[in-house]
Amino acid sequence: MRIPAHSVCTAIRDDIVAGVYERGTRLTEELLARRYGVSRVPVREALRTLEAEGFVVTRRHAGACVAEPTEQDAADLLEVRTLLEPLAAARAAQRRTDAHLKVLRGLVRLGQERARRGGGEELRSLDAWFHETLAQASASPGLIALLTQLRHKMAWMYVEQVPAVPERTWAGHAAVVDAVARRDMERARALTTLDAERAASACRPRIAGTAGRAGRVRDSQHAVNRVGVRN
Repeated sequence: MRIPAHSVCTAIRDDIVAGVYERGTRLTEELLARRYGVSRVPVREALRTLEAEGFVVTRRHAGACVAEPTEQDAADLLEVRTLLEPLAAARAAQRRTDAHLKVLRGLVRLGQERARRGGGEELRSLDAWFHETLAQASASPGLIALLTQLRHKMAWMYVEQVPAVPERTWAGHAAVVDAVARRDMERARALTTLDAERAASACRPRIAGTAGRAGRVRDSQHAVNRVGVRN
């Protein structure tokens, strides 16, 4: 059975984001095929996709390696987020469905409840779910794809700390949902811009791993296929 390249791509990307592969580490097709229990064909396709996304670079005499983003790359990423998330919110106000609203309001209620209790890691997950749902409500496939890729890169380059007063964050989310429900595009855009700027101030850059140590990987949680490798 041929394993889809997108499944292999997801597994490798998740492990890059999690730091299983240090920045600058070589990613050979043979190594990856063995680790994920797949043939080299989907690995090759996955590496091409990850290079297009900016997680992998191809170097002369070295082949595919984990990319090593600069401080400027990381700063640019924050700026792009402050542009794209407000756009998604504005489009969501224009195109959202009742189903989207139901999920968004449910997430706000849950987030406010967890914020009062001091949710920590759970609050981060709920916040990510909220922004993902808001993006989906934009009904713009291209924008959704860009925001999904942006979230992966943010998790790779930054540690997003829980705000000191999480109740304020969720009050802001509630205001965004109210604007989306009223189809007030400009207010949704303005509120989400403020939210993105606050989130940016809570982001701490991750310390890059030592570059160039080929094969320096930690245990992966992913196994795309337990069946033996067929090259």
